[in-house]
Amino acid sequence: MLSVHIDNIGDVAVIECEGRIVRSEAAFELRKAVTSEASARTIVLDLTEVHAIEGGGLGMLGALQRWALDQGIRLRLYNPTSSVRNTLERNDWMQFDIASVEEVTALLAGAETNAECQYSKAA
Repeated sequence: MLSVHIDNIGDVAVIECEGRIVRSEAAFELRKAVTSEASARTIVLDLTEVHAIEGGGLGMLGALQRWALDQGIRLRLYNPTSSVRNTLERNDWMQFDIASVEEVTALLAGAETNAECQYSKAA
């Protein structure tokens, strides 16, 4: 079972994932969450609470990475657990972009600043 929560900060979407991405319904839930953020400049998949990922989940991450690239969106994975990181690193056919804490902090700070500028212009 996978649950997702989406936070939008400016043009950055943070998708917090919790559970396991090992069955097709979890992979499809992830796809639905990511593709719903087509207007974002960057999508950060927070994997802090994902305890396992297997073949179908890896395949979906690969498909979502290609989708994001086609849309001009940066897809970044954030804070995978050690077991998930090991699975990602053992994967030979696709390299995933794992963001550091500093990078995500900078992305969110920049997104908040851009959002504030847009709101102040509108006022």
